[in-house]
Amino acid sequence: MNKDDIVTLPEPNLRKKSARVGIITDEITKLISDMREATIDWENSRDHEAAVGLAAIQVNKLYRIFLVRNDFENTEDKKFTVFINPEITKTIEPLEDDYEGCLSVPDVYGKVKRYHGVKVKALNERGEEFRVTAYGFLARILQHEVDHTNGMVFIDHIKDDPEAFFRLMPGGGLEPLDYEKDIKDNSILWG
Repeated sequence: MNKDDIVTLPEPNLRKKSARVGIITDEITKLISDMREATIDWENSRDHEAAVGLAAIQVNKLYRIFLVRNDFENTEDKKFTVFINPEITKTIEPLEDDYEGCLSVPDVYGKVKRYHGVKVKALNERGEEFRVTAYGFLARILQHEVDHTNGMVFIDHIKDDPEAFFRLMPGGGLEPLDYEKDIKDNSILWG
């Protein structure tokens, strides 16, 4: 797989709930490997963006699987942690606003309210259960990716907030989008 296998809105599957994985088959193992390749290929094609996570639904596979980069401060580190059947077991306040982007929502960023911390349980690639407690940016990534497994995209959280939408500028900064012109009735974003 490569970056061209990553689907973008208005792909209808992005808003469908993914299925739990019962058995980690060779097909699932191959899918995870393909997801890593597609994530790195996407990142290699960008000047100012890092790929910190990818859900199976983003390569059009309706499985409750996502991967998250181990060190999102260092794009040279290409290692990822795989979450199969992830579940947020606890949220930790406060709610905080910060910027999010998504490989499946090109050229749009949003200021999204998320919990400061979360506890997540999941299975790894060997089918072993593990638990993670995360705060800050990692907690945000985990909430974003769990949303994908539930058929939700980050813009769904901010659809009624005209001040929350931004675009990435060629130099790497963000500028506000015109909600009425670029967002409100955009059939690509909302189907």
